[in-house]
Amino acid sequence: MNPSRTDARRHHDPEVRGFASDNYAGAHPEVLAALALANGGHQVAYGEDAYTDNLQRIIRSHFGATAEAYPVFNGTGANVVALQAVTDRWGAVICAESAHINVDECGAPERMGGLKLLTVPTPDGKLTPELIDRQAYGFEDEHRAMPQVVSITQSTELGTVYTPDEVRAICEHAHARGMYVHLDGSRLANAAAFLDVPMRTFTNAVGVDILSLGGTKNGAMFGEAVVVLNPDAVRRMKHLRKMSMQLASKMRFVSVQLEALLARDLWLRNARHANEMAQRLAEGVRAVGGVEILHPVQSNAVFARLPQEVSRRLQRRFRFYFWDEAAGDVRWMCSFDTTEDDVDAFVAALKEEMARQ
Repeated sequence: MNPSRTDARRHHDPEVRGFASDNYAGAHPEVLAALALANGGHQVAYGEDAYTDNLQRIIRSHFGATAEAYPVFNGTGANVVALQAVTDRWGAVICAESAHINVDECGAPERMGGLKLLTVPTPDGKLTPELIDRQAYGFEDEHRAMPQVVSITQSTELGTVYTPDEVRAICEHAHARGMYVHLDGSRLANAAAFLDVPMRTFTNAVGVDILSLGGTKNGAMFGEAVVVLNPDAVRRMKHLRKMSMQLASKMRFVSVQLEALLARDLWLRNARHANEMAQRLAEGVRAVGGVEILHPVQSNAVFARLPQEVSRRLQRRFRFYFWDEAAGDVRWMCSFDTTEDDVDAFVAALKEEMARQ
């Protein structure tokens, strides 16, 4: 057998891109090059490899001298491990009703993590100290799960972004009540790009205790990390990661992707581009009569409302999802590989379908 031969075949058109999810995008070429670089030879398994060791140095350059990264397979795993690390068995997590941990993780925090989620409706996906206090009570009531953590998402599930001062206010409020703060940062890079500040500015610098750091939505093939920012807050991270089935044996292939993103500015280049494409999309959509943009466009997401029949016809031409089908609300996501031509073609198609009413 010729060792150079491959029977792999391409089963998709690499020129086709939609607006359904930044998870649809492939891996960035620089990430793929890093994976090839890390391949070959033997490295110690389960995180004792040179790439995971170097990742710690890079993480500390972004999040401070006490930060420690625990690479995991995916975002749900990162959130479940992180939340378990800062709660007791009787603990509860306060989060927005729209939070990914509440809506899109199939009950994993409750079933796998054994946690109670205490949700709060929010108009824009963002918690405030006042909203937190709707659930921050009954700390000594044995009949109620004890609020121990506030979990926020940056950028939020509605595409909005917390300012550093807003995160600081939440952290100070939570800490004053004896609670920790977890930040779901699956799109942390997009928030930093929008705010034009380092990631530390709205994480460790303002009091966040533990962070789920995203890679997949920012150009990685797979892999995220739990980043411990406050070592005094966590409990047995290594054991929790293994017990939660998030310990990669060949961890170098997760770590080297995060290294490729974070060592220089690839994470920021990718996020800025995705955000810019969302702004271009929003500008084009605003010129289309009968289409309403629902939330401020502050990251790589555009939420809009338009007639259902128009969305269904448009979905035959471009992939995207309804957010609230009954209301006619849709979500359009841009990625690091979204092009100006992609956006312009989508806006042109939207205009055509709206004109057909």
